[in-house]
Amino acid sequence: MAVLQSLNVCSRLLRTHRIQWISRLSSSLSLRETLERIIPEKQEEVKSFRAASKEKVIGQITVDQLYGGMRGMKAMLCETSVLDPDEGIRFRGYSIPECQKLLPKAKGGEEPLPEGLFWLLLTGEIPTENQVKEISKEWAARADLPPHVVGMINSFPSNLHPMSQFSAAVTGLQCESQFAKAYASGISKTEYWESTLEDTMNLIAKLPPVAAMIYQNLYHDEVVCPIDPNKDWAANFADMLGYGDSHFEECMRLYLTIHADHEGGNVSAHTCHLVGSALSDPYLSFAAAMNGLAGPLHGLANQEVLLWVTKCREQLGDEISDDQLRDFIWKTLKSGQVVPGYGHAVLRKTDPRYTAQQEFANKHMPNDPLFKLVAQLYRVVPDVLREHGKAANPWPNVDAHSGVLLQHYGLTEMSYYTVLFGVSRAIGVMASLVWDRVLGLPLERPKSMSTEGLKKLVGAN
Repeated sequence: MAVLQSLNVCSRLLRTHRIQWISRLSSSLSLRETLERIIPEKQEEVKSFRAASKEKVIGQITVDQLYGGMRGMKAMLCETSVLDPDEGIRFRGYSIPECQKLLPKAKGGEEPLPEGLFWLLLTGEIPTENQVKEISKEWAARADLPPHVVGMINSFPSNLHPMSQFSAAVTGLQCESQFAKAYASGISKTEYWESTLEDTMNLIAKLPPVAAMIYQNLYHDEVVCPIDPNKDWAANFADMLGYGDSHFEECMRLYLTIHADHEGGNVSAHTCHLVGSALSDPYLSFAAAMNGLAGPLHGLANQEVLLWVTKCREQLGDEISDDQLRDFIWKTLKSGQVVPGYGHAVLRKTDPRYTAQQEFANKHMPNDPLFKLVAQLYRVVPDVLREHGKAANPWPNVDAHSGVLLQHYGLTEMSYYTVLFGVSRAIGVMASLVWDRVLGLPLERPKSMSTEGLKKLVGAN
């Protein structure tokens, strides 16, 4: 027994020393070098697992799932994040509070830098401060827009929705795709990930100036300020939008981090994966994802929340009793509408992204009237929805809070909010697309069925 215990102690020590050695080694590597270290091991893991388990059954599909939006069907692969119904999102195994604690921050800042989350989603490892700074510098160096895209954005009519402008501008960047050029030259499938990563870095770098140009053209008619190579991605974006306040920069770091990824089944992530499976380049894949994000049941939902909350405040004023609020909620439900910002296709508890924003607001804007109303709704809405009986999840999601933060800092143009969501979502879906190419995932082509075919399959009359 003593010998066995000694062997266990030695094993733990060796494992600890190995982790520390890898940590020291990886802390000096660039993003590309880190991926080159990680990828072969992961490819071998997937290859071995697939060979050994290819006949394993992982679930059953019901007729109701086919008609119900494929809810709960285990039908696709996503390495970057996992959404647990009770716990919420985990980025490569790390919860949002853990990411807030562990990921590098700006000097004097409290919120994690989105660059750090991007590194984590791509590699599965927590980056060092220097590694994150290198990503910031690299994105700043890649941010210049080609003249034709600048001209394209400037020519958009003012009645074209900002998300339509955003998607079109991304498509206009496609002529710079390194993946498209590499594919046309006949590169090996094993090299697809390299040019996909190049496109990903260039695309993410250019999204803030694209989004800022759209914002300034539509709402302020001001010239976008140049990139500061010494600032991080979110801080530069805040400056280009015209909100260079340090608190707003922190708000943007939080916003761009928590909206980045929500596993693979949501519309924007799934669309990027699906279009990318046809070997459409990252620009085309991301543009398609943004067209999905623009829908009112997905990214446009934060705008719907703020419109509803604003309507509530206009009708009831700033001093609202819980009973008045309860009556307003019931009036919404009885009219056949939903309470926007509450409920989620997967989550069954309060969205941790909501909680992160709530904590930020408590710290930086505790007396903001809209925040007070949102906090009051959090106390009242769940009980009403439970009494109503039709909501599987009566708790708030991320959209119930995000617009209030932006309003507080003066960014009041609600139709623009989904563009901010899109800039953030690029971090997750692009990291996922790189791994689609690393793992050599094929063209996605599920079998569809007609109602008549389903009836025959299940023996229905």
